[in-house]
Amino acid sequence: MSEKLKVGILGGTGMVGQRFISLLENHPWFEVTTIAASPRSAGKTYEEAVGGRWKMTTPMPEAVKNIVVQNVNEVESVASQVDFVFSAVDMTKEEIRAIEDAYAKTETPVVSNNSAHRWTPDVPMIIPEINPEHVEVIEAQKKRLGTTRGFVAVKPNCSIQSYAPVLYAWRAFEPYEVVATTYQAISGAGKTFKDWPEMVENIIPYIGGEEEKSEQEPLRIYGKVENGEIVKAAEPKITCQCIRVPVLNGHTAAVFVKFRKNPTKEQLIEKLTSFSGLPQELALPSAPKQFIRYMTEDNRPQVSLDVDYENGMGISIGRIREDSVYDWKFVGLSHNTVRGAAGGAVLCAELLKAKGYITKK
Repeated sequence: MSEKLKVGILGGTGMVGQRFISLLENHPWFEVTTIAASPRSAGKTYEEAVGGRWKMTTPMPEAVKNIVVQNVNEVESVASQVDFVFSAVDMTKEEIRAIEDAYAKTETPVVSNNSAHRWTPDVPMIIPEINPEHVEVIEAQKKRLGTTRGFVAVKPNCSIQSYAPVLYAWRAFEPYEVVATTYQAISGAGKTFKDWPEMVENIIPYIGGEEEKSEQEPLRIYGKVENGEIVKAAEPKITCQCIRVPVLNGHTAAVFVKFRKNPTKEQLIEKLTSFSGLPQELALPSAPKQFIRYMTEDNRPQVSLDVDYENGMGISIGRIREDSVYDWKFVGLSHNTVRGAAGGAVLCAELLKAKGYITKK
């Protein structure tokens, strides 16, 4: 009998579900034993249910091909077979909140890629290197849900990964005003160029709901746990534009920052390259050894060269330079479906296991 924790993937046939399955192949702590999806996929093997829609560049893992997909709405049945679940379901926000709470109430921890619970006051939204202490709010959530081990934890929006950790690494210099423009890959919409031919050689200057998330979610991550809920930080004030660009994987950000304590370029770079967090200290399986790297070349980071840095779990920063209106500006790059989605959730689950929140049933 495997000592690994038994994992279910809710919404396992979609792009993020597929990314979970590919990242968890040969994971030292977790084993995918159950896959659940919409009723139309239920009863088919995973290979049949996905059919020609496998979107990863690596082959579908042999271990999951013959797993029979279950109906995600049969909560008790699915939950009875696993120690915890990753959620990547494609539903309305109300439906997602309801189904994730339902799984939690079966005493099954839920680590979600979805946005539905990101502003639920007692649900932690975690970038493990930045705010691991937010897991403490889970105790208040369990009281609300009436559970002893079931809860929901979430990871934040994919677009903020390329700048939110940077601003946090620079917190000693007190950044207080930020302008960011993100150039976001089509996989962030769950698409490939085959699915979305109109994105070839095209830019769309609108991504629904993305700008508000990009402005507000970093403040929740920088916030504090008070009286059983997370209170968001007041600063830095962030204004953002989000643009869809013809790139498959990788979100790039162009960012301008004002500081109360204006640092030198050397100080900024040193804070980035020396920054590490609890995942590095605990040597969690998915943690990048070097979370943030600084690239000195004028033409880096580039998506095609740099998106897979640290297996897609690291962040690449370049072009730190003084600005004529703001104090400093830089360019950031992160992998939106690895660090920004499934990989970030896997790292979150590893943190929760290390802290004793996810255990065998």
